[in-house]
Amino acid sequence: MAMTVFVAALLSVSMGFVVSVSEVFKPADCSDVYKAGLNLSGIYSIYPAGDVSVWVYCHLVSDGKEEDNGGWTVIQRRMDGSVNFYRPWDQYKRGFGATEGEYWLGLENMYQLTRNRKYMLRVDLEDFEGRKGFALYSSFSVGPESDGYKLQVSGFTDGGAGDSLSYQNGQKFTTFDKDQDIYENNCAKLYLGAFWYAACHITNPNGVYLWGEDDTIYAIGNVWYTWKSNYAVGMKSISMKIRRVS
Repeated sequence: MAMTVFVAALLSVSMGFVVSVSEVFKPADCSDVYKAGLNLSGIYSIYPAGDVSVWVYCHLVSDGKEEDNGGWTVIQRRMDGSVNFYRPWDQYKRGFGATEGEYWLGLENMYQLTRNRKYMLRVDLEDFEGRKGFALYSSFSVGPESDGYKLQVSGFTDGGAGDSLSYQNGQKFTTFDKDQDIYENNCAKLYLGAFWYAACHITNPNGVYLWGEDDTIYAIGNVWYTWKSNYAVGMKSISMKIRRVS
């Protein structure tokens, strides 16, 4: 192991393990956990700001490919529609959901993670027919609250899903009670989500969880348009995860 890790608790759960580390080892993210020699994906405590711990799901398994080496910190995940993502600003700021299932890590945590360290972003997608695709971005960061938690993302590599995120690069985060998009109306209210909207979106990962295709209300679902070329097709699963760039 790269360093000695004192494990305070190791509890088996349905999706892996819950690991709480002691005061001796305070990983900033899942990259630190992976570098310490731990390679079992599951729920770990990390310290984005260096002092307060945050529970997060770490994808630590490596398949040997550069785009999927271990050490990913999951910052957003939808998988079954069990969590309501139509929420106000304060909840998107601090985070919500169940770390073992659907959750949002929190904008402040994302800012603390990326303000002094460089990260890449991977978005994994699966449809209701079992098909999978991903989008990879070599650079990802979130700005401070004073600047609206502005998104910076670049360096797209196609994993079959196409690029639905670059259009929203440079945008501030919008919720139904805090409108910071560049459209004349509130995009979060229009599309029943919360995200880095422009005018308005090509992807809406925090929109309504659609069970497949549903065009009842235009573009409200958890869509990734460049994969399906259809604003009515929701994803069975969509996750956003970041890994530190050395």
